Amino acid sequence: MLELIALNAGYGSVTALHDISLKVLKNEIVTIIGANGAGKTTLLMAIAGLLSQVSGCVRFEGAEVGRMRASMLVTMGISLVPEGRQLFPNMTVEDNLFMGAYKRRENKKNLIPEMERIYEYFPRLRERRHQLAGTLSGGEQQMAAIGRALLARPKVLMLDEPSIGLSPKFVSVIFEVICRLREEGATILLVEQNAMAALEMSDRGYVLVNGRVEMTDYSKNLLSNDIVRKSYLGFA
Repeated sequence: MLELIALNAGYGSVTALHDISLKVLKNEIVTIIGANGAGKTTLLMAIAGLLSQVSGCVRFEGAEVGRMRASMLVTMGISLVPEGRQLFPNMTVEDNLFMGAYKRRENKKNLIPEMERIYEYFPRLRERRHQLAGTLSGGEQQMAAIGRALLARPKVLMLDEPSIGLSPKFVSVIFEVICRLREEGATILLVEQNAMAALEMSDRGYVLVNGRVEMTDYSKNLLSNDIVRKSYLGFA
């Protein structure tokens, strides 16, 4: 579904990602772990078309997309749930969700079945659908951000720190929905501070250090790797 080959990207004249190569297969959850500042968010932004690509290749379903506009990538099927949610605070929850389908130019009535699907994943959003997004709790906002991305009908869903700042109750809900999406055929690229939980529900993982891939393996192997356990999973 998604392949990066020797990708170099960054901010203006500063290169933050160095020779990044990775793959995300169809119906797979791939986790990216690393310390703060390792380049995890930068990587997702580069894939989403939000950063300048210096060199290398980004392929989506076999086609080169590395220099396409972000809006075109959404239309093709790459959706990013950004760190910090980034909702429209003065719009209702429902209108924020509808924004996910903006590029499809469809009548809202045609989107009702998909909205119902989002409300099935997150019943709390149904209760809050007429409430301003800026008045929601952090967990509720994260649900809305994921719902908005799903309304774009992504073929690859990218999630940037979906559990950050959330209570254990909301973290559990978010992770359950991620697993459910994969069971329903979704393909997910996940950046997550809770490395243990992320690896436990993913198929493969990449360890990012200073903008470079230092290690990659099946998640079950990374969970038992002594370096990963000591550096990222909290084991002495």
